[in-house]
Amino acid sequence: MASYKNIFKITHNNLLPAQGSILISEPFLQEAYFQRSVVLLVEHTDDGSMGLVLNKKTDLVVNTFFPELEKFPEIPIYLGGPVSANRLFFIHSLGDLIIPDSLKIKDHLYFDGDFEALKRYIQNGHSIDGKVKFFLGYSGWTEGQLGNEINQNSWVVSHASKENVLLADGEDFWKDSLGELGSNYEAWTRYPKDPYLN
Repeated sequence: MASYKNIFKITHNNLLPAQGSILISEPFLQEAYFQRSVVLLVEHTDDGSMGLVLNKKTDLVVNTFFPELEKFPEIPIYLGGPVSANRLFFIHSLGDLIIPDSLKIKDHLYFDGDFEALKRYIQNGHSIDGKVKFFLGYSGWTEGQLGNEINQNSWVVSHASKENVLLADGEDFWKDSLGELGSNYEAWTRYPKDPYLN
């Protein structure tokens, strides 16, 4: 099996991770959270990194947990990662004037903030479609851990637009993100999801 994997093995593109960049998983990662995943780096420092898996939608919706939002359009929840898996996080493009206490990730993209302000924004009739995305849990790396994983070619680093990040969904987003890196990574999209079944 090792030689089979080597056919698809590609060294990373030497782009360094930074706050606001995305991590695209290599096709060999089998862990449930990260298989064919794209992760937004919300924070990246010398002490460690925090990210959110963008493309793993759950069957849960935010409205179920907040009676005051029940009559509004369903707001899906994504699996952000295995850490604090019972806590809700969100990213948005509304800015810290509308959602106070937001952390700016990059231009026009923010993390968390005053959830009560966001609920009021929704209750006042504003659509959040394509503007806000919710997650259960997050993905975390300790000091040096992410760098080691990138050096082992578990992840390739890339950039994503605000629109792509907020609308990302499913395995197609993983494939599309690889496609934006050029033809060198096309082989990754053809690697079987479960090679042991072939």
